[in-house]
Amino acid sequence: MSDDGQNRAGRKRRVLVVTGTRAEFGLLRPVMKAVQDRGGVDGGEDGDLELLVVAAGSHLVQPALTFHEVKAEFAVADSIPMQTAGRVGRAEDVEAVGKGIGRFGRSFELLDPDWVVVLGDRIEAFAAASAASIGGRALAHIHGGDRAEGVADEAMRHAITKMANVHFPATEGSAERIVRMGEDPERVFTVGSPAIDGLGVIPALGDGAYADLGGPEVVVLMHPCGRGDDVEREEMRLVLKGVEEKRVLVLAPNLDPGRRGIIEAIQGIEGNAGVVVREHLERDVFVGLLRRVGEEGGALVGNSSAGLIECSALGCPSVDVGIRQSGRERCAGMTVHVESGDGVEVRIQEALRELCSCVDRGSTHPYGDGTAGVQIARVLAGLDPSVEGFVRKRCVY
Repeated sequence: MSDDGQNRAGRKRRVLVVTGTRAEFGLLRPVMKAVQDRGGVDGGEDGDLELLVVAAGSHLVQPALTFHEVKAEFAVADSIPMQTAGRVGRAEDVEAVGKGIGRFGRSFELLDPDWVVVLGDRIEAFAAASAASIGGRALAHIHGGDRAEGVADEAMRHAITKMANVHFPATEGSAERIVRMGEDPERVFTVGSPAIDGLGVIPALGDGAYADLGGPEVVVLMHPCGRGDDVEREEMRLVLKGVEEKRVLVLAPNLDPGRRGIIEAIQGIEGNAGVVVREHLERDVFVGLLRRVGEEGGALVGNSSAGLIECSALGCPSVDVGIRQSGRERCAGMTVHVESGDGVEVRIQEALRELCSCVDRGSTHPYGDGTAGVQIARVLAGLDPSVEGFVRKRCVY
């Protein structure tokens, strides 16, 4: 597609949303639904947007195979396999990105979207963004400008920012960083995090579902930071030691390099009294669990962004462990950070006691008002990416 667009008169603007992971799908659902809602009654001509969903990467890898969750809610226009089950590491990620770029490029030619939408910093988003940018497709990026300095993905987030034509940062701080990177302020829209959208209508887990998960006092969710398996294994072992006197639900990590080490640490305590292990929970179950854990005086322990974003909105305290979320904005009174390394298990125990005794729980957070999806859809409907020169990038300083 040339950078002056094509004649698209008479058709709805096609918004292709790429989802590559279980966690990011939960954040993208409100955006997809908002775009879908602008499709008109029963997809009629009165709408102005058409939703195209492409499921890729981690969604298609066993054992969780979360592609089925995407397909249960949305018509999937295409699927892009990238990773191979059982092969995890930096070299494997390089291979997956190369494979993904080529497959996304062919998919975009077939589906001919007006917008390609990606979120965050993972390899699936980077591959799709690269294909869109090189292929002359208008690219919109959600959650750009964030700092999560403890993972290798940090560089990919900022690389996607430089490829994107429109930006939807979650906070004012992230928006400022995007502008300082030379992006046009008129194309930066601070909408909040779509992770907040719809949380208010998801109830706490009922007694039965909560009991089925062991009635946990603590939920543990640790993702690898791209280090060696030995390092990730030892850190996870100490984290689990820090919560060993609690009823614990442990969730499996994502597919980043180092996953194998965390899985081995989990296997070391699986079957112990008071420990329940799950590979994956659907988004609504996960949110309902966090709300219930918060009501029961418990907490989330780990290094997931959910501990800083969703938990702060749900009233569930969190202990942020280690380097993964370094630099990310957080809600005072809801999160305690502990450094990893020797003694981390003791620091986790102290943090849990501090959170349980804290009466000044933060009632506000920096991640918006829960309308990000609607705002994003409105902007995409209002901007015409086929205008001459729209996709041509220019540093404004």
